[in-house]
Amino acid sequence: MAQPRPTSRRFRPQLVLALLLAGGLPAAHAADLARISSPGDVLTVTVESGHEGRLSYRVERKGEAVIAPSRLGLLLDSGRLERNLSLTGQSRRSFDETWEQPWGERRLIRNHYNELRASFAEKAPAPGKDGRHFDVVFRVYDDGVGFRYDFPRQTAMQQAPITAELTEFTPARPATAWWIPAFEWNREEYLYHRTPLNQIGTAQTPLTLRSDNGLHLSIHEAALVDYAGMNLARGDGDVLRAALTPSSNGAPVVRTLPFTTPWRTIQIGEKAGDLVESSLILNLNEPNAIGDVSWFKPAKYVGVWWSLHLETETWATGPKHGATTANTRRYIDFAATNGFRGVLVEGWNPGWDGDWFANGWGFDFTRATDDFDLPALARYGADKGVHLIGHHETACAVSHYERQLPAALDLYARNGVDVIKTGYVCDAGDIQRQDTVDGPVVREWHEGQWMSNHNLRVLKQAAAKHIAINSHEPIKDTGLRRTWPNWVSREGARGMEFNAWGNPPNPPGHEATLVFTRMLGGPMDYTPGIVSLKGRNGLPLRSTLAKQLALYVVLYSPIQMVADLPEHYAEHPDAFQFIKDVAVDWEESHVLNGEVGQYVTLARKVRGGDAWFIGSVGDEQPRRLEASLSFLDPKRRYRAEIYRDGDGANWETQPFAFVRETREVRSTDQLTLQLGAGGGAAIRLVPLE
Repeated sequence: MAQPRPTSRRFRPQLVLALLLAGGLPAAHAADLARISSPGDVLTVTVESGHEGRLSYRVERKGEAVIAPSRLGLLLDSGRLERNLSLTGQSRRSFDETWEQPWGERRLIRNHYNELRASFAEKAPAPGKDGRHFDVVFRVYDDGVGFRYDFPRQTAMQQAPITAELTEFTPARPATAWWIPAFEWNREEYLYHRTPLNQIGTAQTPLTLRSDNGLHLSIHEAALVDYAGMNLARGDGDVLRAALTPSSNGAPVVRTLPFTTPWRTIQIGEKAGDLVESSLILNLNEPNAIGDVSWFKPAKYVGVWWSLHLETETWATGPKHGATTANTRRYIDFAATNGFRGVLVEGWNPGWDGDWFANGWGFDFTRATDDFDLPALARYGADKGVHLIGHHETACAVSHYERQLPAALDLYARNGVDVIKTGYVCDAGDIQRQDTVDGPVVREWHEGQWMSNHNLRVLKQAAAKHIAINSHEPIKDTGLRRTWPNWVSREGARGMEFNAWGNPPNPPGHEATLVFTRMLGGPMDYTPGIVSLKGRNGLPLRSTLAKQLALYVVLYSPIQMVADLPEHYAEHPDAFQFIKDVAVDWEESHVLNGEVGQYVTLARKVRGGDAWFIGSVGDEQPRRLEASLSFLDPKRRYRAEIYRDGDGANWETQPFAFVRETREVRSTDQLTLQLGAGGGAAIRLVPLE
């Protein structure tokens, strides 16, 4: 088939932003229409009506303003849906359940909220004609708020092309913000800015704030389904306005009624760690739609990956091809010897030769290259208890990928491949969509409505084959792993590969930032464990050896890569022991201390066992942290296997200063963690009988 020629149709987000930044709430008295408080009376949401019947909401915490009056409404192609609105009804309900995750940071999650449904109608446009009407639904928890628009079936409109959301978030106090820019070429893969709130540009979510009184907030969204991803554009002062990701269709979102929007979320906590321990995002998603997912096994994996970024091997066929039968057997043997379940192989299929980045239409996902025997390798691995992890890089030729997807999934299912790493490598806004085989190719964004639906199409087809998905260059995580628990992990931030390339490597505080920003959305496939502490051409990682171990506990994912080369682990057997021992699936998790971008310490209990693991990482400053062990069973003693920075540890001068030691501890003890510059500590706590 001739290669399709992309058209020049491209939506300009600047036009949307200019529209969003015009105007604001008039300075007029607002009348309270409805109010709802959280189950513990911690948070209160009030819905108001102001000048010309415009709607807004505000949030208070224990009587103090957290979100000042902030506008509600939508801009449709048929006109603004924000003026001349009147309350036609309201209802309330309370909900309290505890549900079980099939895998996760914690097994049991309490979903306890009070809900307000406020119904609004627009003034009729003419006698005898109905005005448009919709509901705004608020769910108020003690640790945050979720709200969304709900459009029932109605005669006034059947379809809703949404040009923009007029939703606002106005923090009531000055704040420091941690954010990455939206609508830039490198998707989510940027270092986080730390600025005053009033210096934010246009930001992606989750966006994390620390108010001047110490309160922590995170603004994000939950249940992003058949809709455009939400970014935040700063207006006057501290006002943040929803900015929807564009579409080739013109309007960012086109929906047929009835429909609901994704939840707009505000997590609120006294400490930074409260944001991490919140389950708000997951709770606002629908329950498991798959049923039994016991076929997915949380596990660690190795593979042909780091060598590609070091450029010692290649994705392309030839003398340095990494995805060969012999090389993959070597990794299977390494995995089996050390108790790792998975082996990832990138570059196994045709399409990598030449400039694949510019021509994803050349990929074939239904067959292997001549030097990669997929069935034989699958059998060889199965005999050793090791599964191959599949890889589907699309280079953003997404329609081309979808046409091959059924056959590609069948190929993997026949060979026992039950996890696939998908990839969408291209500049933001360059997703290639072709609705018919001979039709034009138009461009979409990674977080646009069309890609939202594409990701769900992949998930549903994969689930039918008992295959899990780990998305790279993904759409943002909004908790859909609750509904589709085969969506097990994703990238969506600067991962370990930046430490191979440089330009620059990730700074020492990067991971302590991710915990309180990107990872509030969900798991990340960061690919830790580079014990060589070297990237391409000897480029040093800004990390100590102990920190690489701590990342397995600090950065959650139910699949964790043991990312370095086998020969490098042989050089560091003491450090490697922790990587072999650390779990990936947890009964419960707790943040012991932490400040955004500076340091964080987490403790996690193994699911189905009694052991605990602690991970602590810091920034470029040496730190002395105290970690209480009060989470331990008070009736038991534990052996603490400690892997820590040694004296003088420093990522620049002594990155391999490292100590492994043991001691006996109880729940009444407190550990002192001495972190070097760019350092960390990793601890295994094993009950003593």
